[in-house]
Amino acid sequence: MPEGHAKPHEIPLPGASLDQLFRTARSYNAFEPEALPNALLHEMYELTKWGPTASNGNPARFVFLVSPEAKARLAPHMSSSNRPKTLAAPVNVIIAYDLDFWKLTPQLFPHKPEAGSWFSSSPEAAFESALRNGSLQAAYLMMAARSLGLDCGPMSGFKPDGVNAEFFKDISWRANFICNIGYGTTENLFGRLPRLPFDQACQVL
Repeated sequence: MPEGHAKPHEIPLPGASLDQLFRTARSYNAFEPEALPNALLHEMYELTKWGPTASNGNPARFVFLVSPEAKARLAPHMSSSNRPKTLAAPVNVIIAYDLDFWKLTPQLFPHKPEAGSWFSSSPEAAFESALRNGSLQAAYLMMAARSLGLDCGPMSGFKPDGVNAEFFKDISWRANFICNIGYGTTENLFGRLPRLPFDQACQVL
């Protein structure tokens, strides 16, 4: 495409794709027991990484727990209601963010490598950007999983300090939330809950 020329309009996704990603997608509590191949986890991340983040900071970090030993390390830090389904899910993802993400600025933002100083001089700014943009990337990961035919069960019922001590001792990563991923079943699946209508959640000024 010549520089300065308008980009051709994309064709909207078909309704079935929008259903899979949004309208009929659910938060699953139970999954088929089959393991997910590592190649599928790689494919999920390869889609996730293209989502935008501020200054291309890419602060999210994803720890995929697939072995019984890894799950056993996580289980004590889950709430009592979340522990059984976490142990049973094919994959648990510790979705984290790196407080030192800015150290990779020369690699990820090469046209302005000095931008890392915005965060190296302010731990508060680094935390805010890491949490905000890491959460964006967490949503991208869930959309990537759904686009590949998988289902997700995101959870905030866990002890972050315990997870950080167990998995991230002496490094700059911090847990945001946990997400189970696999092929969902209808076991313990709740009915669809309401959502806010446009006029209640939005303004057009």
